[in-house]
Amino acid sequence: MPEPIPPTLPAHAPALTDESPTRPVEKKKTSALREIIETAILALLIFVSVRAVVLNFKVDGTSMLTTLENGEMILVNRNAYRELDLADFVDWLPGVSEQNWVTLIDWGTPTRGDVVVFTPPEPGDQKPYIKRVIGLPGDRVQITADNQVLVNGIALDEPYIGDYSNDCTNVSNFPYCDVVVEEGHFFMMGDHRNNSQDSRFFSVVPEEQIIGKAWLVYWPMDNFGTVDHPNYPELNPS
Repeated sequence: MPEPIPPTLPAHAPALTDESPTRPVEKKKTSALREIIETAILALLIFVSVRAVVLNFKVDGTSMLTTLENGEMILVNRNAYRELDLADFVDWLPGVSEQNWVTLIDWGTPTRGDVVVFTPPEPGDQKPYIKRVIGLPGDRVQITADNQVLVNGIALDEPYIGDYSNDCTNVSNFPYCDVVVEEGHFFMMGDHRNNSQDSRFFSVVPEEQIIGKAWLVYWPMDNFGTVDHPNYPELNPS
């Protein structure tokens, strides 16, 4: 019998080697790098978006006891009192001066009882303070000798001050104990009345120096909760 002829590869067949293909590995590396970049961009966008709405703020000192304690971390709504104007979409461009076209959204102005973060006027320290809004534009605020806070002649019910008194007897430290609040300004007081540098010391605060409204205590977790903002029914009878 004739011997079998061994099979042969066609002339055009590729040579067989032990080398593994490299293209899938390169593609995998490119895909992983792209995912990392996309994740970083998404994280940056989320961070910028959140910072555009809220700020975190550390309470420094005891001037807001018993409402806020020293060292607590809070979230502050920086848009609580803003207006969104159509011109805001172009004001940020280089060389474009600030404009006022059409108000799209008006979040309102501070109300009495709000706890706010602001930069105080001189001679206050040029760092953010946190206090409570007591007097609105046009209000007359008086701190009496018997430690009552009067707004337009009506004594405020202020359970949040606890046992602290409304000190305004040291005239050298607190010269502003009887003030009519001018337009566009607010009278601020700390809840710890005998240990607070506030509007009794540096007078009223311009609205443009208000950074935002305190919203939430998030640290320590034992104190987690929203910040109280009373509405003073004695001044707003239904």
